[in-house]
Amino acid sequence: MGPFAGARLRAVLFDRDGTLVRDVPYNGDPARVDPMPQAREVLHSLRSIGIATGVLSNQSGIGRGILTTDQVAAVNLRIEQLLGPFDVWEICPHGPGDGCACRKPAPGMILSACRRLGIATAEAAYIGDIGADVEAALAAGARGVMVPTSLTLPGEVDAAPEVAADLRSAVSLLARASSGRTAS
Repeated sequence: MGPFAGARLRAVLFDRDGTLVRDVPYNGDPARVDPMPQAREVLHSLRSIGIATGVLSNQSGIGRGILTTDQVAAVNLRIEQLLGPFDVWEICPHGPGDGCACRKPAPGMILSACRRLGIATAEAAYIGDIGADVEAALAAGARGVMVPTSLTLPGEVDAAPEVAADLRSAVSLLARASSGRTAS
């Protein structure tokens, strides 16, 4: 299991669009938020056992002038109304060419989320729907699990070290891998 051997899972972080909610490109309208199947139950089950949850999302629409930060905040608020409160949110407002350290596949948002949660990155997992999500997790020293959608490129699925069919399966995969290493 590499860097995760002996690490207790303390947080599960999620990509937003295509993972927790249906991907609506550059969505600035809270009425268009549509949770993915199983999202609510998976988040409830994690929270009920004391696992922190967070959302990390590239939102280049801000940097491109397509969305305002207020629109993104309104969509995020709607997500919390539908799925419950998250312990941490990290949003990258930069475009692909801006050279920031936060835009996935860079590890900045995962590193920041773990720092804010007071945990080591090896104690976190990140679930997303594209290769950049898994790459960011691995670059940060966290565990990355891909839950592909119809838009995920086949090569990204092939390159991911861990792939699950849906959110419930992804969390089950994490639970199986950490069982035996956590004191109950």
